Amino acid sequence: MKISIITVVYNNKYTIQDTMNSVLSQNWGDLEYIIVDGESEDGTIEIIEKTVERYPNKNIIFISEKDDGIYDAMNKGIQIAKGEVIGFLNGDDIYNHNNVLNRIASVFINPLIDVCYADLIYVDKFDIDKVIRFWHSCEYQNGLFSRGWAPPHPTFYARKEVYEKYGGFDLSYRMGNDVDLMMRFLSKYELNSVYLPEIFVRMRIGGVSNRKVIN
Repeated sequence: MKISIITVVYNNKYTIQDTMNSVLSQNWGDLEYIIVDGESEDGTIEIIEKTVERYPNKNIIFISEKDDGIYDAMNKGIQIAKGEVIGFLNGDDIYNHNNVLNRIASVFINPLIDVCYADLIYVDKFDIDKVIRFWHSCEYQNGLFSRGWAPPHPTFYARKEVYEKYGGFDLSYRMGNDVDLMMRFLSKYELNSVYLPEIFVRMRIGGVSNRKVIN
């Protein structure tokens, strides 16, 4: 089973190496790694290119071009992806351990499962061992989204065919596009999902969605 991981990045030279190392150190063998850069100007591109050169045997696809924001870039990644399963890891986040994709694959062995997700911890921007908040999710039930619930998107994986059938991120929203997508998949279309009660991702505080309380 090929799993496609998409990293969207723009001017993240201080964290992109950690993110790439985290993906490339995953123990799952059939991995496609797609990096979509928005024409960074701070040295991010050079770091990515050097890392790609160091891993000639890895299936890495790197593009750098102008986009209309993070979710437009994510949609580009989805269109490129050839994996049966697609997931995202932001340019300043890392996996919690090296067997995350093995756990994902163990779920999607069941052909009836369309989506899976897990838990996430927010960590300090400069000290990833310092936990700020634990995003503990749960099994999906009807009505959860109307009460403000959503699974953490960096732990959210769906089959490629789901994106092909129901679409990617709706760019008409200013933000919250990931919540809209997960709501459509889980609530509107009632896709079969699995919740894994374990931490998949360490997310640095200070990203687009969590840098302000109002967000």
